[in-house]
Amino acid sequence: MMGKYDVLVVLGSASDRDTMSPTWETLRQLGITFRVVVASAHRTPDRTRRIVDEAERDGARVIIAGAGAAAHLPGVIAAETLLPVIGVPIDSSPLKGVDSLLSIVQMPPGIPVATVGVGKMGAKNAAYLAASILALTDKKVLQNLEKLRSEMAEKVERDSRKLEEELNS
Repeated sequence: MMGKYDVLVVLGSASDRDTMSPTWETLRQLGITFRVVVASAHRTPDRTRRIVDEAERDGARVIIAGAGAAAHLPGVIAAETLLPVIGVPIDSSPLKGVDSLLSIVQMPPGIPVATVGVGKMGAKNAAYLAASILALTDKKVLQNLEKLRSEMAEKVERDSRKLEEELNS
């Protein structure tokens, strides 16, 4: 690890905690250090800017931001930093996260936000994407990611054998 933590995870609201928890659970599983904060692009823009500045000073290398409805948080963060930003659309509105997905993914040229799927699955994939980015320069993260992928493949093989034995005997 180069700084105090590798990944900053920003929630647009404390109510996003349940949806975003797979992010830090997966980061922890992969041995990646992180910090979790709440900031709002609309309600606390100065706090949001300050948190991004702190993350850069603290040596963070990736930022993951989850937001629902208008979902401007990931884009606002991307406008404030050159660090890679991964946006997680939260399914908190009547549109079930489709509005969030479109808001996060449709960024103007030059201010990209890598965007994952809506909800908990997206929150988990955000951690995997952050790990892939970190693995470019961190051999320990690379090894942990390779091990996890191998375990996933082995589980598919076990599940297939079990299903084949059940249904083909």
